[in-house]
Amino acid sequence: MNIKSLLLGSAAALAAVSGAHAADAIVAAEPEPLEYVRICDAYGAGYFFIPGTETCLKIGGKVRTEGKWYDAYDADSHNGTLWHTRAELQLQTATDTEYGPLKTNTELRWDWNDGNATSTNLLHASISLGGFTVGKEDSQFNVFTGYAGDVINDDVVYDGPYELNQITYNYDAGNGFTAVISVEDSNSGKFATGANGEDSTNHYLPDVVAGVGYKAGAWAFKVVGGYDSIVEEGAIKARVDADFGVFSAFLMGGWNTDGDKLNKYAGAGSEGIGWGDWAVWGGVGVPVNEKLKWNLQLAYTDSKVFAATTNVKWNPVKNLLIEPEVSYTNWDSINKDQWAGILRFERSF
Repeated sequence: MNIKSLLLGSAAALAAVSGAHAADAIVAAEPEPLEYVRICDAYGAGYFFIPGTETCLKIGGKVRTEGKWYDAYDADSHNGTLWHTRAELQLQTATDTEYGPLKTNTELRWDWNDGNATSTNLLHASISLGGFTVGKEDSQFNVFTGYAGDVINDDVVYDGPYELNQITYNYDAGNGFTAVISVEDSNSGKFATGANGEDSTNHYLPDVVAGVGYKAGAWAFKVVGGYDSIVEEGAIKARVDADFGVFSAFLMGGWNTDGDKLNKYAGAGSEGIGWGDWAVWGGVGVPVNEKLKWNLQLAYTDSKVFAATTNVKWNPVKNLLIEPEVSYTNWDSINKDQWAGILRFERSF
């Protein structure tokens, strides 16, 4: 056998072996397709689709640190400096349904005060669909009217309850007319046991809030009422807002259905003093430029509590706020007054 025959025979053998094992050849698996995060702009800026779902998620929050001098709510506060730091995390979701967007709102808050242990609070947790909201939010007595002025110490004169469980329906006609009705938990909030010592142990009736509003151009008007089913009294607030471009202003008045009693909607503010029969708030905001704004709020009650607060809100860069504020409170009925100050730094995201 010569060399040529040997080489031809070897090649034939190798070809036969290769053909016999062709069915067993290893084939590389197809790579899994990458799914990038998709922007979800149907519900506003900041939302994105959770991968693999049709649910949109928005993550936000803030970090705040501030120094305080004295206390606008306490005439006997003489602390030189108090330092307070806070972090908040907010998660919002939205999914399109045949009844409109199905949304959730969850907000957690952590506070640290002058070396005290950190406190944690579930600030908000609610579900909304088709105009209905259920869960924990601030009372619609405050939310619907828009709270008070654009200052930190806006509720030295009490303007309503915060953070309580509720079932709420909001209506927006699309032509400037809005309305709200809310059934609120009578056993949550500041006056859960009754503002005047009423026992709520066997109490099964909720509180009720209802309001209407109308906005046309630069003007807006809203009125809202709240009924405290434990105290069996309530309060009404009416508010007018106007935006003139070079400045904005508001005027809000409140009426207590029984000035001799405190209730959840006309409760005790600073120093534990209530409105009496009525309370009034007013304020202005002046945007100096796109980074600087000056605010002033004044408030007065039938019980002769006077509160004044002014601040400057400065945004040196986007989402960073530096806010110095000064407050003065006078409690004529106890012949006391107080000056107070705050310097706040806040980064939102």
